[in-house]
Amino acid sequence: MAIAFFSLTIWLTGESLSTSNHTPILLLCLSGVVGIALGDTAFLTAVNHLGARRVLLIGTLAPPMTAIAANIVLQEQLNFRAWCGILLTIMGVAWVVTERVPDTGDRRVKDSLLIRGLGFALLAAITNATGTVISRVAFATGNVTPLWAALLRLSAAELILVVGIWLSHKHQMSSYAYREPWRIIFISCFASFCGTYLGIWLQQTAIKLTDAGVASTLMQTSPLFVIPLSLFLGEKVSWRAIAGVIIAITGIGLLFYLK
Repeated sequence: MAIAFFSLTIWLTGESLSTSNHTPILLLCLSGVVGIALGDTAFLTAVNHLGARRVLLIGTLAPPMTAIAANIVLQEQLNFRAWCGILLTIMGVAWVVTERVPDTGDRRVKDSLLIRGLGFALLAAITNATGTVISRVAFATGNVTPLWAALLRLSAAELILVVGIWLSHKHQMSSYAYREPWRIIFISCFASFCGTYLGIWLQQTAIKLTDAGVASTLMQTSPLFVIPLSLFLGEKVSWRAIAGVIIAITGIGLLFYLK
């Protein structure tokens, strides 16, 4: 669905893709395979074994990994204030994510599943950082717009996932017609529009326009936006969660003031 949204947007805007230099195109496809196909699969597998909160906590390792990798590969230097901002933001997100909330389905897991889940969570963080840096390299080596970058990344990931699913389940494919209620289809379209279409487009725009470490840090703050949504829905929000948001916002302020 998101690929259809991207294709329609490109058709309406008339944005063209320069094919004189194939390097950024190949890099963006590689970024999609690493960051989306492998990264999201590892993330969802880790969530299945550990629960969302533990995986989101381990995911806060991605921004410093990204900043260090971008420093090595692209010589992107972050000053002391930027590193303090990254640290504060990660601390704030971690403070919110680690809060114990009743009835969240966060159950104890067996040691074998815990080890496996931790491995997939670390893999998700590493692939997240790697995909971000590869995208940044692609933008630095060519003139690709964020819209085309998002479409290339998602299309490459989709191709790999479809082939992988077919190879792993080709003997288990059922032949009956499967239909979803219209309500589920509408929710899927809305989620694809907001989360995948707008999310990846804005992600690539951020990676193109700012340092990879800063962009990665800001993209890890999504758990914070659950707080105002919870307040809107009438749920009780603890002082710990509010304190975590304040710490993270302070870190974000340092990131925006790093220049």
